[in-house]
Amino acid sequence: MFRKIIKGGHRKPSKSESNDASMYGYGPPTGPNRTSGSVTTMNVIVNHSSRAGPTQPGPNSVGAAGAVVVVAPPGTVEPLALFRDVPVSDRHSLFIRKLQVCCFQFDFSDTLKSVREKEIKRQSLMDLVDFIQSGSGKITESCQEEMIRMVSVNIFRCLPPASHENTGQEGVEPDEDEPYLDPSWPHLQLVYELLLRYVVSSDTDTKVAKKYIDHSFVLKLLDLFDSEDPREREYLKMILHRIYGKFMVHRPFIRKAINNIFYRFIYETERHSGIAELLEILGSIINGFALPMKEEHKLFLVRALIPLHKPKPIAIYHQQLSYCITQFVEKDFKLADTVIRGLLKYWPVTNCQKEVLFLGELEEVLEATQSAEFQRCMVPLFRQIARCLTSFHFQVAERALFLWNNEHIVSLIGQNRHIILPIIFEALEKNIQSHWNQAVHGLTVNVKKMFMEMDMELFEECQIKHAEKEAKAREMQEQRETTWKKLADVAEQKTEDDM
Repeated sequence: MFRKIIKGGHRKPSKSESNDASMYGYGPPTGPNRTSGSVTTMNVIVNHSSRAGPTQPGPNSVGAAGAVVVVAPPGTVEPLALFRDVPVSDRHSLFIRKLQVCCFQFDFSDTLKSVREKEIKRQSLMDLVDFIQSGSGKITESCQEEMIRMVSVNIFRCLPPASHENTGQEGVEPDEDEPYLDPSWPHLQLVYELLLRYVVSSDTDTKVAKKYIDHSFVLKLLDLFDSEDPREREYLKMILHRIYGKFMVHRPFIRKAINNIFYRFIYETERHSGIAELLEILGSIINGFALPMKEEHKLFLVRALIPLHKPKPIAIYHQQLSYCITQFVEKDFKLADTVIRGLLKYWPVTNCQKEVLFLGELEEVLEATQSAEFQRCMVPLFRQIARCLTSFHFQVAERALFLWNNEHIVSLIGQNRHIILPIIFEALEKNIQSHWNQAVHGLTVNVKKMFMEMDMELFEECQIKHAEKEAKAREMQEQRETTWKKLADVAEQKTEDDM
């Protein structure tokens, strides 16, 4: 509730001064009569900046982000006829008039203000959505241009400040607080629905549409993924995925732009609301990669996806990240060694909940790992698993022991037991002798029996070496204690002599 109250207050200046293609290291497409960096309709120029302050509504008022917002003067917005009620010859002009009505902006924080005008705009948007969805009439190029401009005026806006900017909190658990819900969503949803229907429509010619859904438009869509309203992010996910599927010319650009969002999140901010949704899109994209896999895709795995295990809020997007990682290994099993070593590089030291997530992901990766790749990384891998087995946090130890429930992993371990058992034998013995959790103790006994059944001779050999090591450790401890006793006696004698 506190966050919702704060949302209505003063908004701080933008985190990024501008949001154009140069931010990502790419120049925007240019051409005659193009307005790639801005969208102009009825003397309206909208330059998107992800987080900036609101303005007091007024005729053509200028916002903090430099956007000119057109507010409908009272009494100027009049209801328009429905498409089904006018002749086909008049639908083009009616389409344009409805788009013009939908370009007007309203203050949704006050539910009693401009009620009539808001309802007229809502009805116009609903009729436009129905018209596009029905496919009852081919949309001309000029109508498409006006429609994308109207969409841009409405959705490319200043997002409210993020929760951490208002409260100063370092991070909030995903389920700890209610998500922020944009008060203007009833209208925004219809605008997004219109854009989605336009993109997926079989009547939409990509050669024409790509003039308006260009790189600049895509970048601004990607910037909106930082919205804290989950409903908006869900629509953005569907739209961007459809754009990626339909506009092949945009595919490399979209991948690089998402790549740069990840870089900024990993190495600079560790704050972004839409990482999970972007990873969900990428999961579908990775699933469609052709074999042999391009070097560009492998670099994306190493430079962006694996480092995404580093940020603290990984729990919010780990499920989607794990799916993407597993897709890579299933596509090309030779990447298993790279992925496992990457997981070990970012393995958490003090965060037990994060460690449980890593163990779950590790099991999925090992499920798709072949013997040759397993042998390359098994020594460092099982040194880490041995540390997990003896963790005082019972969930970590339990999750590590669950690896032996997987038949494929047990098969890999069995093939390489002469190397793996000596690495983890001490951890198994330590658990049996002293672990406080009964469930962990029981699971450890089961794993020990499994190794005994695999190779009794090897097990006894490890047992003898472990006993020798413990005897040697006890002997060294006794020698250490004897030496300290001698030093204490000498110091005591010296003190008596001085007195």
